[in-house]
Amino acid sequence: MAGAKTDGRPDIRRIQVIANPASGSVGPNVRGEVEVILARHDVEAVIHTTGENRLEDLLAAAVAAKPDLLVIIAGDGTARAAGEAAGPDGPLVAPLPGGTMNMLPGALYGTRDWKTALEDILTDGEVRPISGGMVDRHAFYVAAILGSPALWARAREAVRLGRVWLAVQRARWALNQAFRGRLRFTLDGERREKSEALSFICPLVSQGVDNDIAGLEAAALDPSSALDVFRLALSAAAGNWRIDPSVHVTICRQAYCWAGGKIPAILDGEPVSLDRTALVRFRPNAFRALVPAERTDP
Repeated sequence: MAGAKTDGRPDIRRIQVIANPASGSVGPNVRGEVEVILARHDVEAVIHTTGENRLEDLLAAAVAAKPDLLVIIAGDGTARAAGEAAGPDGPLVAPLPGGTMNMLPGALYGTRDWKTALEDILTDGEVRPISGGMVDRHAFYVAAILGSPALWARAREAVRLGRVWLAVQRARWALNQAFRGRLRFTLDGERREKSEALSFICPLVSQGVDNDIAGLEAAALDPSSALDVFRLALSAAAGNWRIDPSVHVTICRQAYCWAGGKIPAILDGEPVSLDRTALVRFRPNAFRALVPAERTDP
């Protein structure tokens, strides 16, 4: 575990790195690029690249080594998995921006690329406790969306891969599924309600509540037409759920959802298929991140 320097900064000596050369903005030379940066700091590091073993095995081995810092240079799914593997009592985690959407890395490191972010946290990093949520066994730290608008994630992924016709087919499928089955839910055990979809926004990025709030910002999404669903999909991609006129926001610590079939979901930008029922829970102490120190102007 990382100790603390006399100025309160964590003392980082032992590092485990997991990088995905095939992910978004990483590239095949990632191992050498990481080594160049680490050579400027007094640290011992073990660097793994995905493809050596299953991701789950790499994460388990990295956490079991009890490093001071676990560095992730990969996509959103790997960033989520690293936070879950470390937990509140494990090593500090640095989920650097290596993917396409970079939802969690963007919330923690802003517009920095992964090389700049790594240099900054090793030079002058500080610990930031991260809260989040769980949907059944799946963790999220930025936002989750449950319901038919989540089907647009598959169309978006096809666009990212340059498969335009597939994107069109998936967009048609998403539109056809809208309004075929409403999502039923209850928030914190209150009255039962229904909507086209639900989103849950974590304190890390919530613009509507204080960052120290002990709960998730829950938004019931209730579009009245296929055009509204399309607008919501665009709002979701831009992170602007709250300003949409069909969104109703409240704060909750737990939600129970159910539907007539499997519930589509997006967790921190990654599509997930849930069962017909889902339990959403707030996690006040999910993991600890290493982020660049906040600077105040003199």
